[in-house]
Parts: sequence; C-alpha cells; structure tokens
Amino acid sequence: MKKYTKFTLVMLLAFSMVLSACGSKANENKGETGEVKETKTIKIFQFKVEIAEALNKLKAEYESAHPGVKLDIQTVGGGSDYGAALKAKFASGDEPDIFNNGGYSEMETWIGSLEDLSDQPWVADTIDVAKEPMTKDGKIYGQPMNLEGYGFVYNKDLFAKAGITELPKTITQLEEVAKKLQASGITPFANGYQELWILGDHSLNLAFANQKDPDAFIKSLNDGTAKIPGNPVFQEWTNLLDLTMKYGNKNPLTTDYNTEMTMFASGEAAMTQQGNWTQVQIDSINPNLNAGILPMPINDNAAENDKLLVGVPNNWVVNKNSPVKEEAKQFLNWLVTTDAGKKYITKEFKFIPAFKSIKAMNEDLGQLGTEVMTYSQADKVLSWNFKKFPDGSANEFGNNIQSYIAGKSDKEGLYEDLQKTWDNLKAK
Repeated sequence: MKKYTKFTLVMLLAFSMVLSACGSKANENKGETGEVKETKTIKIFQFKVEIAEALNKLKAEYESAHPGVKLDIQTVGGGSDYGAALKAKFASGDEPDIFNNGGYSEMETWIGSLEDLSDQPWVADTIDVAKEPMTKDGKIYGQPMNLEGYGFVYNKDLFAKAGITELPKTITQLEEVAKKLQASGITPFANGYQELWILGDHSLNLAFANQKDPDAFIKSLNDGTAKIPGNPVFQEWTNLLDLTMKYGNKNPLTTDYNTEMTMFASGEAAMTQQGNWTQVQIDSINPNLNAGILPMPINDNAAENDKLLVGVPNNWVVNKNSPVKEEAKQFLNWLVTTDAGKKYITKEFKFIPAFKSIKAMNEDLGQLGTEVMTYSQADKVLSWNFKKFPDGSANEFGNNIQSYIAGKSDKEGLYEDLQKTWDNLKAK
C-alpha cells in the first residue's frame, strides 16, 4: 500500500471538494434531461412609477417560481420622457424585451418592433374595448395593463370642512366650490403643471373628448378640414384651465408630480387633476385620506359634464427581435392567468382589470378605483384620445400650454400654437 504524506492527503481532500463544488454548480440549472440550462434575463422597460416597488416584489416571486429566468426591470417615469428614453434604448442597441406602448399612433410608430400576440391565451379573456388601441389588421400587438379613469381627485373631509354638501357637475358649480374652499382657508387646487403629460395629454384631452365625435374631429384635423382656432370646445376647455390657475397653488409651473401628490395627500389642497393610479401613492403618504374623483366640467351642461375620462393607459408589448421573446410571452401570460399574477394586478398595483376573469374587490381597488368602476358601469365616461395625437406631440402640446400659463401667449395664441404643433407632427 502506497503511503501518503499529510500534505498530500490535504491536497487530495481539497481537490475533491473543488470537483464536488463544480459538479454542484453545473447541476444548478440542469433540466430534466440533465443538460445545463442557461439563465435567461427578460429586460422590462416600463413607465409607471406608481407600481415600481410592487414590481420589485413581483420580480422576487416570479424568479423564485421560475428557476433560470431573471427579470431586469427598469422604470422611467415621474416626469421623465419615457418615449425619448425608449428610443434611446433602441438606438444604443440595448433593446428591452418587454416595454410599454400606448397604442393607436404610438403602435404605428413601433409596429416594426412589435411581436404579434394574437395567439396568446389571454386574448379571448380581454375586454373588447381594451383591445382597440393595439389592434391592427385583425392582429393584437399588446396586452392591456388595466383600465384607468381620471378627473379631479378630491379630499372629502376638506369639502365637508368647507360646508360643501353637493358635488359640482358644471363649471359654475365648480367655481362656487373653489370659492367656499378658499374662504375656509383651503387651497382648492394642487396643480402639477411642470409635468408636460398632465397638460399635453390629460388636460388637453378634454377638448377632444367633449367633441361630438372625437375620432371624426381628429380625422378632420389630419386632413385639414377642421381647425383648433375657433373651435368652441377648446375655448370652454381653456376656461376650466383658467379656473384651476385662479384657485390653485403658487408656482404651478415648478410643481412636479411628486410635489403635487404630496400637497394633496397631506391635506394642503382639496383637489388635483389625477386618476385612480394615484391611490398607491396617496396611501403611502396618508393611508387614512378620504378621497374621491370628480368630473372635470368645461361648461354648464350637467348631464354632459358628469362623466369621468376612462381608457386603457398603456400596454405591455414584446420586442419581436428579442432573443427571449418566448420567455417574455410566458411572463405576460403568468401575469394575467395565474392567481399570483392576478394578486399583483388587483391588490398590489390596485389596477382595474382589463380582463373578464379577473375580479377586483372594492377593498383591492381603493376609493378611487371603486369610483371609476361606478362611473364606468353607469356608462358615464368620456374617451381617451391622446394616444391618437401625432407621435411626439404630447410634449409639444404641454410646452404650448405652459407658455400660455406663463403669460407668454394669450388664448388665441395658444390655439394657433396647438394647431401648428398638430400640423407639423401629423403623418404626411
């Protein structure tokens, strides 16, 4: 028998441990057949800052249940230009596998990068109206995130403090409410008008949603048979914009989204132009706030004005050139068909589901989502049209409106600026 020195035995033991460790690592991602599986990373580039924290929780849960798959989630929002950031991602070659697309004109812009999702299991379960923004030639190119509604989010307790017992349904009644709040020492409106999307998307949408036929009006703007200057609905919309400034916070053009929501949630102002997506942020600041949503009246026709603006805010899309597009599809399917995914949609994101089989309780949605559902079920809704605007116009429209707020143009100048922006950016 060969004799070994103590040193040799130690070396043999160490070598066997190394081999054992290597074998262990090699088996970590082995499939059933014993082959080594490569860890695949799904890069997700999304804009909803309100769900960023919940998405990190989802990431950990999904990765735990799906060995060999990693989620790399990046959030760009809260005032940043998501569209510009997304274009920069593609230009640099760092293309995400899943990203957001608003549909309509934005879908047309990105159609060359979008995977056809028509064969996915969740398509048949999608609410019909939620399919519209991402449908082209009978094919579905996006999974709707949710349904959302917006108007003036308001503090019910501050309304009660000011002696307001009847909610406003006309612009005259809204001004009376603002006067009562002001007389009670309460700032009526928190205006986050530093944010271009608040002005160029959501506020301006009122001037389109209140047209007799918004789609026909947009078509007429595109073919040159209609104009913004002289349109009476735009004139009514600016009356509402003026009212919010007259009874709003100081320095609205330097007030960003986070400051706006902090002002509102902490009780510094009674109303703010936002929607049910703010529930998560409001709860994080003041979980006991008693809040609701009011319509945004532009004239004195109560029946026409007693409506919220409801639509699909955005969609998840898959990059058709992604090396992990099958894994990306599996993730989106998991999100809307499994109990775990549905839990995040309703309880963590507090989304109003865009799918027939996903049920959300009032306690899941919160006060704001519940009120949006009530308006929707009563068919008291106005449409979202800003995704039908020319690509890139929202920021330009926001700049036009900011110039008006700053006093650099009058109303007629604003209408002319909006028309020029539309004409410059519409599809030729």
